[in-house]
Amino acid sequence: MQALELRIPPVALVFIFAGLMALGAYVLPFAVGIPAAIFIAVALFLVGAAVAIAGVLAFKRNKTTVNPFTPERTSTLVTTGIYRFTRNPMYLGFLLALAGWAVLLSNLVAFALLPVFIAYMNRFQIEPEERALMKHFGADYQAYMRSVRRWL
Repeated sequence: MQALELRIPPVALVFIFAGLMALGAYVLPFAVGIPAAIFIAVALFLVGAAVAIAGVLAFKRNKTTVNPFTPERTSTLVTTGIYRFTRNPMYLGFLLALAGWAVLLSNLVAFALLPVFIAYMNRFQIEPEERALMKHFGADYQAYMRSVRRWL
């Protein structure tokens, strides 16, 4: 299982899951009625994009890497801005965008894949990143982990 750690770009995973959600909605048409689905979907997508962009901008302001494959190259532990509320704003933003897609599809299979996305990201992206950051920043990162949740 370790072979999958930090291997697939998180943005690619968003597209993979979006495709699986659409395929699932097509193959298993378990539709749910969601009033004003388009508005909710757009709102979730926009909030997700804003959260993800806020995470990237915070990293850029602190002149540290946004490369998800090399967490050991992180030069600064960013704990301000959006990082006061979530340790993973980029991944949270991706999840919100996928939630918007699920609402637009209005399909139970699409919604069922959201926790699978979270589980995959936790195991194969976030946990390896956390190990690297713990090794690099030690007690400071441990204190940050105690004070700010992984997702929200």
